[in-house]
Amino acid sequence: MEDTEEDSMIRSLLFTLCVVPLTFFFSALCWLFARVGSDGRLSHWCECQWARALLWCAGVRVEADLAALDPEGVYIFMANHQSHMDIPILFAALSRYNFRFLAKESLFAIPVFGPAMRRMGHVAIDRQNRRKAMESIQEAADLVSRGIGLLVFPEGTRSLDYARLGEFKTGGMIVALKCRAKVAPVIVTGSGALLSKHGRRVRPGVVTVRALPPFDPHASYTLKEREAFKNDLWARMDGAYQEMRP
Repeated sequence: MEDTEEDSMIRSLLFTLCVVPLTFFFSALCWLFARVGSDGRLSHWCECQWARALLWCAGVRVEADLAALDPEGVYIFMANHQSHMDIPILFAALSRYNFRFLAKESLFAIPVFGPAMRRMGHVAIDRQNRRKAMESIQEAADLVSRGIGLLVFPEGTRSLDYARLGEFKTGGMIVALKCRAKVAPVIVTGSGALLSKHGRRVRPGVVTVRALPPFDPHASYTLKEREAFKNDLWARMDGAYQEMRP
């Protein structure tokens, strides 16, 4: 049964009221538990609970098909990006995997949330500073070498064109080639309708997440061939996105 406009308004209000306190509460827990264990799995579990709580408040249901993935695998997840909600959607859908994400520097400046992200090992990327960007890439490679996965949005920012994926940035390809792990493309459809890039109101709905078969980019590409890697990955992911679009 479809949500009525009144239901949508109630969910939007509930999400608005809860997003800040829930984020601060779970950020504090993540900060507290970040150094428990060698791989931060407990704090990652906390942020997955944060994601589920936000999605429940918003009335968002995630239908995930992860059959192509090994439950014990360590991956560089490459996901398309349309909405503010993509991060909680992906943390909820991929909760069985211990991973961190490559995030823009500005997110780390948010009080409580930013320090918790940094302490947990999420990687800040400053695209305007080449030296810092290269340091971040090495930080990501070190993370993966310890058996922790990485989530990358190859488009670099949220797309407003839901007809096709946005152009991929080369930086994400460099990260994948520097990290010795398989790339797992992940397609998200429906998130743009929930809360778009410039949207102010979240709407309930169903989001589909599908993992494509992982592959080893090192078997086909070198760093010098990162443009070919970028173009081929875009074609693979956009083709799957076109099949999944409503």
